[in-house]
Amino acid sequence: MNQEYAMQEHVVPVSDVDTQTRADFIVKTYMHLFGAVLLFTGIEVYIFKAGLAKPIYDAVTNISWLVVLGGFLVVSWLASRAAHMARSMVVQYAALIGFVLAEALIFVPLLYIANLASSERFGSSGNIISSAALVTLVGFCGLTFVAFGTRKDFSFLGGFLRWIGIAALIGIGSSVLFGFNLGTWFSVGMVAFAGAAILYDTSNIIRHYPQDRYVGAALELFASVALMFWYVLRLFLASRD
Repeated sequence: MNQEYAMQEHVVPVSDVDTQTRADFIVKTYMHLFGAVLLFTGIEVYIFKAGLAKPIYDAVTNISWLVVLGGFLVVSWLASRAAHMARSMVVQYAALIGFVLAEALIFVPLLYIANLASSERFGSSGNIISSAALVTLVGFCGLTFVAFGTRKDFSFLGGFLRWIGIAALIGIGSSVLFGFNLGTWFSVGMVAFAGAAILYDTSNIIRHYPQDRYVGAALELFASVALMFWYVLRLFLASRD
């Protein structure tokens, strides 16, 4: 999701193309992001309407979260790699759709718990979920406005995000292995981390992505938005305990 793809000889970063081409790239990126969000929502609605949420929840809770996390990271890496490197649009779209599907499945247990909490405590299914989604949307729009409004290059955040991401994975893995709770402040920190990732991704969309990689750009942005939604939802759940 960075300049290394734009530095390949056969691609041109969007910062080096004319204004109209750059605008078209940005529009395509956000249209694909919107499509990915719709697909994610549609998959979740189908899973819950079809009565599959409980079996998926039971299956995931009966296996190690390290296995789930490891599988998800592999899928994420392969999807991101394919979306960025593949010249075939079919492969790029397959990577995006595969990643959205993987995210949707990973989210089922958390959404199942949130759905139960909403129904039991407020008598209106989806209260917590819709509130978390609204907060995520507001946060995303605000950060997008900052990136586009200031025109600041946030690519310097790349190294920070990589190191913090590795530290977060170590923390998550340790909590699973040793059975301790990471707590509310970890979720707050991860929301901030996701916000920084959105700034980084948006800055790269404005400047560094190759003009033919709008699918990969949408994938990376969707991943950051989903991460923010995950931890905002966890914060809402923690506040109800």
